[in-house]
Amino acid sequence: MALYEHVYLARQDVTAQQVDAMTEQFKGIIDAQGGKVAKVEYWGVKSLAYRIKKNRKAHLSFFNIDAPPAAIAEMERQMRINEDVIRFLTLRVDAFEEGPSAMLRKREDADRDDRGERRGGRFDRGDRGDRGDRGDRGERPDRPPRRPREEAPTAPAATAE
Repeated sequence: MALYEHVYLARQDVTAQQVDAMTEQFKGIIDAQGGKVAKVEYWGVKSLAYRIKKNRKAHLSFFNIDAPPAAIAEMERQMRINEDVIRFLTLRVDAFEEGPSAMLRKREDADRDDRGERRGGRFDRGDRGDRGDRGDRGERPDRPPRRPREEAPTAPAATAE
């Protein structure tokens, strides 16, 4: 039998329990067709990069599947019928990844947050000092001298005739 990785997105409106029920339904389809689901991961509600069928967020679920192609075709057919599934993707792989998927590792890294204390925001570059190594820039020989600033012209007053 072939090995597959499968991800599906469910509408944000459904509850996590309904997503679990859908996952069990899809696992049942695979089992009935002679395959087996090696791993199931629920990745939670994530923001989407763009709207899909008027949804900005979705529940994401991931499967590792060892099944014949007919079982995958039947599961995908059921997903197309289900209104709560907004998108799915099935990839054939040579071997399953050991351990948690990249999405779960990312979540664990965020939970751990062992980077220490951070002073600023996202783009803070810390104390850069006085930057004395740059020296006085002075006049630049490769550019012409600057023109003196002119005052902004004022609009002429409207005259009544």
